[in-house]
Amino acid sequence: MKETLLIMEQEAVQAIAAAAGASELEQIRHRYLGRKGALTLLLKTLGGLGPQERRDAGQAANQVKERIVQSLQEREQEMLAKQSVIEGEMDLSLPGIQPDIGGLHPITQMCYDLNDAFLSLGFEVFEEDDITSELYAFDNLNFPPEHPARDSMDTYWLKGCEGKTGAQRLCLRPHLTGASVRYLQRYGAPARFVYPGRAFRNETTDARHERAFYQYEALIVDKDFSFASGLLLIRTILKKVFGQDVAVRMRSGFFPFVEPGFEIDMLCLVCGGSGCKVCKHVGWIEVMPGGTPHPNVLRAAGLDPDIYSGFYINIGLDRLVMMRYGVDDVRLFRSADLRFLNQFR
Repeated sequence: MKETLLIMEQEAVQAIAAAAGASELEQIRHRYLGRKGALTLLLKTLGGLGPQERRDAGQAANQVKERIVQSLQEREQEMLAKQSVIEGEMDLSLPGIQPDIGGLHPITQMCYDLNDAFLSLGFEVFEEDDITSELYAFDNLNFPPEHPARDSMDTYWLKGCEGKTGAQRLCLRPHLTGASVRYLQRYGAPARFVYPGRAFRNETTDARHERAFYQYEALIVDKDFSFASGLLLIRTILKKVFGQDVAVRMRSGFFPFVEPGFEIDMLCLVCGGSGCKVCKHVGWIEVMPGGTPHPNVLRAAGLDPDIYSGFYINIGLDRLVMMRYGVDDVRLFRSADLRFLNQFR
């Protein structure tokens, strides 16, 4: 019996040393130590031996098993060492090096927070392409033909659209408001939805203005919707975003797509209302226009303005982020300065 065990050990050790990979090692393990392995089957024959012989054979078999297991482990470590890019021995018990992970951009995080806030109030989230047309950017929104926003000094018109009009004249969207008509044409009313995205304007950059910036629009269209409900919506959303009541004020403003229209300001949270360069030292900062959709906009969407009304707001997403974190220059968000961006990880 002992001689048989020694021969088995030698064969196993030689096979382990010659193994070329992990799968071959596993096959050897099953061949000798598995439920139907050679050593396991040999141990089942010990019952026919005498007491002393059975005891000696059992001890010898356990020793052979330990040496086979040890050979398997050593060969496995050799294979791992050869595969590793680390020179020398490798201690697998040491903790690993945590990779340097990134985080959401603060504007992206604000967009997600607003999505959560509006979804909790029963709104849908709508998206459209960055490229739109004169039809949706201006015509459907009641912009008169001579409005200065249609000029190339304001809007980025695409090359090749010279001399074209309406749906054939394409541009980078100067605002998101055209999505309101597109949504209503597709889904009808009543409706309550938001549509976040980026807008593009040909203007000089400063601490509060960028050529490419993010907006977040919200629109409710329904029968007999009160203006007071719109004001409550603004206060509710700002409270959800900032975690506190935020003072707001509304000033009369003119926008072709709303009637009546308002400029909606919030107390500057960078300076607490005392005045700084972000709020131009007045203590308030404009964060959104708003108002009731103009009858012509509703007609362009295929709705009867005598039946439907509603409330519209266009949140300046970049400025809202400035208020949340006390950032005094909007250009920092796209500066690619990791010292600035790492603060928001």
